Amino acid sequence: MNSFRTIERSDPAFEMGGLRFLTVKTPNLQGRGDICLFVPKVEKGVTDLPIYILLHGVYGSAWAWAMNGGAHRTTQRLIEHQEIRPAIIAMPSDGMWGDGSAYFSHHQQNFDQWIVNDVPLAIQENIPEAGKNSPMCISGLSMGGYGALMLGARFPEKFSAISAHSSITELEQMALFVEEPLEEYTAHCELPDVIVAMKMNREKLPALRFDCGVADTLIEPNRLLHRQLTELGIRHIFQEFPGGHEWPYWQEHLAKTLRFFDTAVYFKGKS
Repeated sequence: MNSFRTIERSDPAFEMGGLRFLTVKTPNLQGRGDICLFVPKVEKGVTDLPIYILLHGVYGSAWAWAMNGGAHRTTQRLIEHQEIRPAIIAMPSDGMWGDGSAYFSHHQQNFDQWIVNDVPLAIQENIPEAGKNSPMCISGLSMGGYGALMLGARFPEKFSAISAHSSITELEQMALFVEEPLEEYTAHCELPDVIVAMKMNREKLPALRFDCGVADTLIEPNRLLHRQLTELGIRHIFQEFPGGHEWPYWQEHLAKTLRFFDTAVYFKGKS
């Protein structure tokens, strides 16, 4: 039995590259949301594969990580080279509000609950390789990095690890990217800054890493977050690399996230 009133699945006869697609109607969005999935080939009967959620940035949608970032190809390559174990990559839309929802509840839509609850449930109920015991990790880029850091901090029991690339770290930084007035976000948000969310659940946080390009507009906010976490004694990994706020950077560094997740899931974050 399906938990959603309607759910549309892609036809396996037309799927390519291990990609599958779901469109789910949910009260949390007061409508439909899309999920792009990479499901690796495994032996028949294998289930409870880990689910690694990748959140897109502003302007994007469920297809962005696959069709701009090649996330499915990176995952397949790492699996083939035995650098990570098979895992499902879930690439949901953010809810499609404005230039970006920022992945929290506002304007009568629960964008956070869509990601944290609806997306995993839709996968567990419709993808045989997933199950109720599938471990979950969350990552994202830019606005999606903000979403990953915030949702991972607010719902630490849901995730084995958090990773983020080129992240917005304070909600006001959305103004650098979106057309909507900043007040459309801040008027509905009681917890706008990543460091506050991290501080609230500091004893429960899962394994944490984030990175940013040295030519990125958001490099200084990311450096500040690193210093704040260090001062609070919150264990994490922060890395800087050449590059800016662009797809070539995220394409290159996604593999670090996937390896980090594999370690967190199978070795409980111990390196």
